[in-house]
Amino acid sequence: MDKHLADNLQHTDLYVYQCGSLYCENGHAYGPAVRDHFLIHYVHSGKGIFKIGNDIYQLSAGSGFLICPDIITYYKADDEDPWHYSWIGFHGIKAESYLKDANLTLKNPVFHYDQDNYIDNCFLEMASAYYLKRGGEVQRLAYLYLFLLKLTQMNQEGLYYDSADDRRDAYITQALQFIEMNYSQKITIDSISKHVGLNRSYFTSIFKSALNMNLQEYLIEFRIRKACELLPNDKLTIGNISRSVGYTDPLLFSKIFKRIKGITPSEYRRILQK
Repeated sequence: MDKHLADNLQHTDLYVYQCGSLYCENGHAYGPAVRDHFLIHYVHSGKGIFKIGNDIYQLSAGSGFLICPDIITYYKADDEDPWHYSWIGFHGIKAESYLKDANLTLKNPVFHYDQDNYIDNCFLEMASAYYLKRGGEVQRLAYLYLFLLKLTQMNQEGLYYDSADDRRDAYITQALQFIEMNYSQKITIDSISKHVGLNRSYFTSIFKSALNMNLQEYLIEFRIRKACELLPNDKLTIGNISRSVGYTDPLLFSKIFKRIKGITPSEYRRILQK
C-alpha cells in the first residue's frame, strides 16, 4: 500500500485492506504469525482449528474468528474435512470500537452464525466488488459495515438503553451531532426534532433540562463559536463568515454576534490582529 495513502487511511473510521475466499487443501495451515490489521475469517463449510496463545478453538461451518493486530495466531484446516472460508482484513480508528460492540475481542475472538445466508452473502458481495470497474471500494466497505452490524445485533447484552436517562442522553447527543454537521445550513427546531424522532415540545423540554439552555440558544452560541474560529482568517470577509455559519444576512449575523460577544465581528477581528 502506498505510504501516503496508508497515512491518510489511519484517520479513517474504517477501511478495507483485503478480502477473499479459499477452499483449503487438507491440513492447509497459516502461522504462527502476526498481522498489522484486524482480520476476520468466516467458515462456510468444513472444519479446522484456530489457536491464539494457549487457547485452541475447534471450528466448523457457521463459525468465525478474529485476528487482532500484532498478536501471534495459527490456524489450520482439518486433515479430512478442510474448511472453505472467506476473510476480510480491515483497520481504522473505530475498528476496535465496532468489534467491541459486536463482542469480538482478543479475549473473545470466536463467533457463530448459521441462522441464514446473511453473512455468506456479505462476504460474497465483498468479494464480487473486485470485478466492479467503479464503486468496488464503496461496496466492500458497505458490506463490511452490514456484516459488523449483524454481529452487533447478535450481541444482545447492552444493545438497548437501560434507562430513560440513557435514552435522553442519546437523543441529546444525536441532536448535537446533527447541529455540528448542519450548522452552516438553515436549521429549525422542527428539523432537529424530526431528525431525532421526537415530538417537538418533548424534545425541546429534555434538551433544555440537559443543557440548561434552549435549543435556539445553543444553536446561536454554536454558530458564533464557529464564527470566532474563522475570524482570524483575513481572507474571509464578514459576509463570507456569516454565510459559512448559517446566516444569509451579514447584518443580522453582526447584530447577533455583538449580543453574544459584546463587540462586532470586525472589532473582534481587529483585537485578534493586534
